[in-house]
Amino acid sequence: MILVMPRKSLPGKIYKKNGDIVTRRIAGDLFLIPIRGKIAEMQNIFVLNPVSECIWQELDGQKCLDEIRKSVVAKFDVEEKRAGSDIREFIAELLKANLIKEWSPTG
Repeated sequence: MILVMPRKSLPGKIYKKNGDIVTRRIAGDLFLIPIRGKIAEMQNIFVLNPVSECIWQELDGQKCLDEIRKSVVAKFDVEEKRAGSDIREFIAELLKANLIKEWSPTG
């Protein structure tokens, strides 16, 4: 599947988790679960692999995507180009599911 990234998903952009999401660890897997909204949004439950879990944890409304990419490269055996591509794809999925939003830490 090919995802087209929104233009706003640039390396310097900052994203923050939606407040209506809870995480639960079940049998070693981390799940993202929406707790409000339409029933159809329950289809937006994500099971995270270790790399996507790392990205999710870094989406704190403070770090830009470039900083997150550097963190992923440091923690996992992955090339910077591949890490950037994986992050952009994951961010696109999270945006589409309304699990994150673009954020400005200055207000």
